[in-house]
Parts: sequence; C-alpha cells; structure tokens
Amino acid sequence: MDDKSSRSLVPKGNVFQEAATRIKLIVRLMGDRRVGPLVKLLPVGALAYWLIPDIAPGPIDDALLLWLGAYLFVELCPPEIVREHMHELTGTIEGEWHEVPSEEPGQIDLPKTP
Repeated sequence: MDDKSSRSLVPKGNVFQEAATRIKLIVRLMGDRRVGPLVKLLPVGALAYWLIPDIAPGPIDDALLLWLGAYLFVELCPPEIVREHMHELTGTIEGEWHEVPSEEPGQIDLPKTP
C-alpha cells in the first residue's frame, strides 16, 4: 500500500472536528524537530499572506491559499511522523472496564472519615 493512499482527505466525521484535528496536527508538526525548517515555511507563509492585506479583493483567495499551504505542509512532512501524530490525536486510550459491585443499586460508597 502506498503511503500517499493511507492519507485521506475525505472527512470521516464532523467537518468542524476534522478541521480542529487538522489544525492540531499542523501545530504538532510545527513543533516537531524532525520536520525540516523549509517545510515549516509553508504554513507560516500562508498565514502571513492571510494576515497581510493584499490587492485581490475578497476572502476566497486567502482561504484557498491557507488551505493549500496547510495541505502541502502535511503532504511534504515525512509520512511516518504524520502517522505518529495522527495516531496520538485520534487514538483511544487502552484499558479495561471493571464493574464495581455495590450492596444496593444506585448506592455510591464513600470513604469513611474518622
């Protein structure tokens, strides 16, 4: 299986949740020392373009450039680092569920104080 095919651009859930996850991924990748400094210039440059007033009217070109900068940044980062961060962001905590027996249904046992 190709590394590029394992990355999906189609949202699997809520659009806002996917956008928040993508922003968290970009922030984590920006702080990762294993990602090259030249690649980190992409989101910084896109954000600078968005903040600096430009000649072209309208927000469409700004939104498109922000999306393109974020997309290219994630695509140009090493795939194993992207997978590692995505696993940490979307992974679940492993554990087991244990039922605590109680004497009466609905009763909560509180610690006894002296």
